Amino acid sequence: MQKKVEINERDFFKEPFTRAEIEALLQGKSPEEMFSFKSPSFKALGVKPEKLTEDELINLMLKEPRFIRRPVVRTGKKVFFGADSRVLAEILSL
Repeated sequence: MQKKVEINERDFFKEPFTRAEIEALLQGKSPEEMFSFKSPSFKALGVKPEKLTEDELINLMLKEPRFIRRPVVRTGKKVFFGADSRVLAEILSL
């Protein structure tokens, strides 16, 4: 028997996250989990990641959605950032 999956897609470039939404998605985790340090836009800033506070990371994601690791997937109470094979395997096993 197949599970029925409901997909709600959101283009957060057109409809950016609010601070409250980012904090809710993080579920108490560090913003580093959600931040895309590999983004060419971030690299162009020339800022060292270890110099940024958690609040500064959130502010950067609010200002520039390219700094958010994609995709952001929420299944039930779990939230995943990025699409590496380990994360995808965990999502698919739910």
